[in-house]
Amino acid sequence: MDFGFTLKPEHTIERTLELTRRAEAAGFSNGWLFDSHVLWRDPYPLLTLMAGRTSTLRLGTCVTNPGTREPSVTASSIAVLDELSNGRMDLGIGRGDSARRVLGKPPITMAHTEEAIRVIRALVAGEHIEYEGTDLFFPWTKGWRLPIWVAGYGPMALAMTGRVADGLILQLADPDLIRWFVGQVRDAASAAGRDPASIRVQAAAPAHVGTRELGRERTRWFPALVSNHVVDLVTKYPREQLPDALTGYISDRTAYDYHHHAEVGSSNAAFVGDGVTDRFCVLGSVDEHVAKLRELADAGVDQFNLYLMNGDEEDQLEAYGSSIIPAMSEVAGAR
Repeated sequence: MDFGFTLKPEHTIERTLELTRRAEAAGFSNGWLFDSHVLWRDPYPLLTLMAGRTSTLRLGTCVTNPGTREPSVTASSIAVLDELSNGRMDLGIGRGDSARRVLGKPPITMAHTEEAIRVIRALVAGEHIEYEGTDLFFPWTKGWRLPIWVAGYGPMALAMTGRVADGLILQLADPDLIRWFVGQVRDAASAAGRDPASIRVQAAAPAHVGTRELGRERTRWFPALVSNHVVDLVTKYPREQLPDALTGYISDRTAYDYHHHAEVGSSNAAFVGDGVTDRFCVLGSVDEHVAKLRELADAGVDQFNLYLMNGDEEDQLEAYGSSIIPAMSEVAGAR
C-alpha cells in the first residue's frame, strides 16, 4: 500500500514546506493539496515550492474542478509543474464542492468533468485536440503522461471513472463501503473494455494516532464534510441505489457553513456520532491503524491518503513513518 497526505493550504508557507519535507522522509509517496481558492491559499504556487523541496514525492490536487479553473489553464499549470518536478504530478478532479459553493454556484455536471479530463490529459501529453470548436496544442510541453484521479461516490461518477480515469478517490475509510464502490467502478471499467485492475483506488480520510476519544473529537468534522456529497446523491438517486451505511447518518443534518469547512471542532459536525466517525476515519493505537489499513487494502485500496489537518501533524507523521508505513510496506491493494 502507498501512502499520501493531504494538507489544506491554511498553514504558513514555511510550515507547509516543512510538513512536506517530513512526509517525504517518513516514506509517503504522494502529497496533495485541497483546491478551494477562497477558503485557503491557492495550491499551485505551493505545489511549485513543494516540487522544489522534494525529489521523489508525487504531487497533486485533491481535488480541483473544471468549473473554477478552465481546463486549458489547469493543463498548462500541470504541464509546467511536470517540467519542474520531472514528471511527478498527479491530478485529482471532481465536480466542485466548497470551491464552487462559496462562490454561490453549484457543482458542475459530470459530463463537463469528463470533457475536462479529456482536454487536460491530451494537452499535458502534447497532443492536438479540438475543444469548444478550436484546435488546441501546447508546443512547449515535453509530453507528460498525467495520472488523473476522479473523486466521487455516485453511480455516474463511478461509471465515468471506469471509462476514463486512472484512479478513484473515495473520501472514506469504511472497508465495507469501499468494497461496494470498488465493485461498481470495476464493473464500469469492464463494460468500457478496460482492465479493472488498471484503476487505482485511494481512500482519503483523516487519521489520528492516539486515544480514540481524542481522535474522534479531532476528526468528527470529516463525516460532516462527506455529508455534503451524500446530500447531493440522495437528491439525485433513489435511496435503494445507495448503501444505507453511506446515507443513513445524514437524517439529523441541518445547515452546513462552508466557512468552517474541514475544521476541527466545527459546529457543522454536531449531528455526527461516534460510530460513523469510527467508520469513516482511522483512529486509535498504532496497532489499530495497521489493522484497519489491512482491511482497507483487502477491500481494494492501493493508496491511503491521510488528511493531515487534525492537529499534532508532526507527531502523526512520525507515528506513520516509524511504525505504520513499515508495517504496511508489503501489503498490496486487492485486485
